[in-house]
Formats: sequence, C-alpha cells, structure tokens
Amino acid sequence: MPPLPTIDEALALVLGHARPLDAEDVPIAAALGRVTAEDTTSPVDLPPFPSSAMDGHAVRAEDTPGTLRVAGQSAAGLPAGARLEPGEAIAISTGAVVPDGADAVVPVELSELHDGALFVPRIALGVNVRPRGGDVRAGDLVVATGTRLRPAQVGALAACGVAVVRCARRPRVAVVPTGTELRRPGEQLAPGEIYESNSLLLAAQLRSAGAEPELFGAVADDPVETRAVLERALAADVVLTSGGVSVGPHDLVRETLAELGASEVFWRVAVKPGKPLAFATRHATLAFGLPGNPVSSLVAFELFVRPAVLALQGAAAPGPSFEPGTLAHTLVRGEDRDELVRARIEHGDEGPVLHPVAGQESHMIARAAAANALVLVRRGTGELPAGSRVSFLRV
Repeated sequence: MPPLPTIDEALALVLGHARPLDAEDVPIAAALGRVTAEDTTSPVDLPPFPSSAMDGHAVRAEDTPGTLRVAGQSAAGLPAGARLEPGEAIAISTGAVVPDGADAVVPVELSELHDGALFVPRIALGVNVRPRGGDVRAGDLVVATGTRLRPAQVGALAACGVAVVRCARRPRVAVVPTGTELRRPGEQLAPGEIYESNSLLLAAQLRSAGAEPELFGAVADDPVETRAVLERALAADVVLTSGGVSVGPHDLVRETLAELGASEVFWRVAVKPGKPLAFATRHATLAFGLPGNPVSSLVAFELFVRPAVLALQGAAAPGPSFEPGTLAHTLVRGEDRDELVRARIEHGDEGPVLHPVAGQESHMIARAAAANALVLVRRGTGELPAGSRVSFLRV
C-alpha cells in the first residue's frame, strides 16, 4: 500500500481542485470578510484637499512670528470664501480646508488673541497641513485582488468613496452529519445515543471562513437515506460530511459519493487526529468526508477545508496560516504521523507560549474547547522538549 499523503501533499491536492467562484458586486457596508475579485483603486485623492491637522489658525509661515489680523474662518465642510493675504490669519478647525495662500497652521494653544489681533510664534512651512493626496492619490491601489477585507480596509475604501466592491460570491456548503446514534441537543437520549455537535461546530467554522452553510439533519446509517441526502447536498459548492468514512459496515459515505459520480482524490492522511479524511470531487463540487470524532473534524477543517473555502473565494493566501511560538511542555513525537496538539496561548517576553491542554483524544471536544491553538508536532522519534520553537494555528 502506498504511503499516506502528508498534510502538505493532501493540501496541495485540495487546493488544486479549488477554483475561484464567480464574482459579484457587494455594497461596501456588507463587504467585511469578503474576498476581492479585482484590484480596487481610489477614484479620488485622499485627503481631497489640503486640510488642517489641528484646531488653530491658518497662516503664511513667512509672516511668523508676528501679530496678524483674523480675517475669517474655515470650518469642516464650510471653507473660507477668500484667499489668505499677507499679514492675515484664518481661524480653522481640524479637517477643514486650508485656504489658498496659507501654508501652515498654528495650534490654538500656541497663539494669543487680543482685540482681534492674533500673536503667533514662529512656525515652519507645512506644519499641521495635510497635503492633498497625502494618504492616497486618485488611481492608486487601495486593496489588491485576493484580499479578505478587514475593518480598516473597509474603512479605507469607504473613505475613498468606493460604494461597491467586486468580490467572489460566498461558497454554499452543505453540512451532513451521519450516524444513527445522533440526536439534536435538547432531545432525550436513549441508550447508545449521543448529541450531534459536528454540524454546529462546522457551521461556525464555515461562517468564520466566509462561507454560507446549509445544515442537513443527521442522516441514519442507511444506504437509501444516505444516497438521497448526499444527492441533494452535491448541488452545493462544497459538501462536508462527518462520520461514515472509515471501514466499518455502517461507513457509507465514500461508497455513496462514488455511486453518485464523485471521484475520490485521496482517502486518509498522515495526520493525528483526522487520519480517515476523504476528499472527492464531482464536477466543480468539492466533497470532504470528515471523521466523526469532533476534534478530528475541527482539525481537518482548519487544515484542509478552511483553505479550500478561502481559495474558492479567490484568497491570495488561503492558508493554513501557521505562526511561530514556543512549546511550554515536553511532547512525545509520533513516528508515522504529524500531530496537531490542542493548546492554550499565553504571551511571554519572546512571543506566544503554547501550553498543551489535558486530554488529547479525538472525542474530547469539551477538553478542546479550553484550547485556542493547534500546535503542529512533526513526525519523528523521541521527544519535542519544552522550549522548542513550534508552529501553531489559532482556533
């Protein structure tokens, strides 16, 4: 049997099948978290006029120090109507237009006004004047293609007057938990039954990645029901199943996907937890068969599904986005598989310090809830000692 693909090899196969979806126009007010489908440039200079950085008086630097006549006022949105002449000053507020003829602003606290005469100290040319286009010039790039918009970028585009952004549409993702034993939270459990949590876990992860999840109810381990539900689910851009991808008699997902025309790209990955992961495609639809254990689903999503969902949106760097940190406690390496260890982040003098949480089994979702990081422990022999530099994902 050939060796199982590594995390990097499996991820490359996934991303190789994730093609950006069609683009659509998105109002800037709804663009947070969306991924840009084209470069967005500024239609205006920003600021669009020379403006004051302070409350004070607009002056000519060559007239300072001296006593000047206050000849008018420039307020935000209400520019002074006249040009500043030699020997004059114009009262000005922060953000207001610096009048023609002025080339500096004296802060109000540095000047003295008596009977209409304003005494100002010496001030250098250009002080407290924001030049037109000092932030960005008309035609300059504000946000590049493939950028997932953060709050500051939404604000920057709005400040430039951009009302609509061209973005890839959000992927529609069908979430299908499988297992006869599954019941909804709040229902009464019979012997052998458990609450179904994976669909809610995955839906939360999907929304954080910019996707639109559609939750299907838990599917019993029945061939007819499984086929009917997966046939409907395959109309989505992505299908996420949980459970049913191992080798037991009730593991029906892989076989059913094949019957419905999906081509399996790989099954099983050299990673712990999450080894039984299956990945298939049917036309442009991506289908992930995630393990049923909730921590395995969580980890597999962060390693493979989140990058795929972001790639479908055209993200320039879909991830996963590992960061450097320091391991707080010794860990034992696995010889055959890389492992993602759940840990808490604490901030030390030299950056993040990772403290593995107790209880690393793949069914322990309550223990995993105490963690906010996944520490990558590469396969090998022996131990990874405390103080080692490691890579981790925030979760």
